[in-house]
Amino acid sequence: MEKNDKKLNLEVRAPIVVVMGHIDHGKSTLLDYIRKTNITENEAGGITQKISAYEVVHKDLPAQAGENGKDRKITFLDTPGHEAFSKMRERGAQIADIAILVVSAEDGVKPQTIEAWKTIVESKTPCIVAINKIDKPGANVEKTKKELAENEIYLENYGGKVPYAEISAKIGTGIDNLLSLILILAEMENLTGSIEEDASGFVIEVNLDSRRGILATLIIKNGSIKKGMTVVVEDSLCSTRIIENFSGKMIDEASFSSPIRIVGFDKMPRVGAQFKSFQKKSDAEKYAKNLPPHPSDTPPQRGGEIPRLDKEGVGSGKKVIPIILKADVSGSIEAIEKEIAKINSELNATVSKNAEFRIVGKGIGPISESDIKGVASGINALVIGFNVKTDKSAIEIAQKRGVIISFFNIIYKLTEWLEEQMEEKRPRIETIETTGRAKIIRAFSRTKERQIVGGKVIEGQINLNSTVKIMRREFEIGRGKIVNLEKNKVKTSIVEEGAEFGMMIESKIEVVAGDMIEAFNVVQK
Repeated sequence: MEKNDKKLNLEVRAPIVVVMGHIDHGKSTLLDYIRKTNITENEAGGITQKISAYEVVHKDLPAQAGENGKDRKITFLDTPGHEAFSKMRERGAQIADIAILVVSAEDGVKPQTIEAWKTIVESKTPCIVAINKIDKPGANVEKTKKELAENEIYLENYGGKVPYAEISAKIGTGIDNLLSLILILAEMENLTGSIEEDASGFVIEVNLDSRRGILATLIIKNGSIKKGMTVVVEDSLCSTRIIENFSGKMIDEASFSSPIRIVGFDKMPRVGAQFKSFQKKSDAEKYAKNLPPHPSDTPPQRGGEIPRLDKEGVGSGKKVIPIILKADVSGSIEAIEKEIAKINSELNATVSKNAEFRIVGKGIGPISESDIKGVASGINALVIGFNVKTDKSAIEIAQKRGVIISFFNIIYKLTEWLEEQMEEKRPRIETIETTGRAKIIRAFSRTKERQIVGGKVIEGQINLNSTVKIMRREFEIGRGKIVNLEKNKVKTSIVEEGAEFGMMIESKIEVVAGDMIEAFNVVQK
């Protein structure tokens, strides 16, 4: 009954907004303009590669002319646009109250635009479309609206009910209108929360700090959190001794819709999982103990036993290229795993299914000595660090063992490198490709291993210095090499289909009229 009484004390809460869309359509630039700081300069390659959350303040529309609008908070989630980060985008849409789909008026609808829209629809999140880059010379707003409609995204006054704003994230045109639309939509959604309840919400990112331990970024969906409480995320616990706001400033308390970071989890919490907070640690421990175990999609832990591979591809029928992967945050691990799965899938579809990448060790944090020791000698493993460094002892062991560690901070650069590694390391299968067939019409003189013959090309072409199969009644009886080739008694290097020729062939086999010769190349695939 007490809990129900608390829930009656509801207050309007700030909307949590997720910004989604194609990789370079201006999501980070939009947030950058809104926050008046520059995230894109700090991100490698100008691409956001982990979820971040920010609070901004915007004045709502005044109730009457002459009144000043109230300051209203809006919390933004910035989600990566590269296709590899789809799980992170889905997580953002599930946590948010409102989604903004950013579409470039210059480039129009892209596959990732459609993917983001599907995620928004599936999560049933109210949406605003932001048509960005209207300041560009190549911008075409009407064409963009048409492309959206062709993909069943129907804007207001264009056959549908989805509100939209035409903006330039670079110079700020239309941004105030977009923020006002967010507040209007939030009011329509009647977003409320109780400040008296203990905070609950979602984990949006996790990382490991070498000095401070396990850190988690949380979004509070309801209630309040203060210093001295205990947070539970499934089987992970953390005392709220250190609470930071989105800008990294230490705070004593926070309430609904706020992004916070807390420090000191006893184990890595699962990204996307719900959290609850408790006044008493004993209540938190009791709650955690009674929770059912989550399926085995928990994020990778630092260290731990890494499976040893003494032979490549045991029992798999293909060469296994082992990967040990360390990254800064769990979302990066997810994205890289998706890229690796994609490369494996594409390889199986196009080549002979004779190789695959396999992650044999993964974790959050720097590459450690134990990671390198997990690489059994003699296997051609790839040790990858994404936005992480390496312990000094790990470098020394890697050098002794001849293990190469590769570092990346941009996802598509890592993908390109992995594709090159697969091409370089996969086993080659030699195949014989026939380039031409000719029928021997007459055999002339023969001396030791050389013989002059005449014939006609019936398929493809015959080249000087080609190696040829000598075929008799469809069976190969030997091989030879063309050392001289003439057409109309003039020396040549190629005889095309339908033409007659004379040639000198070098072979231990005597060629007779009626034999066929087949020129071929040996190709590695």
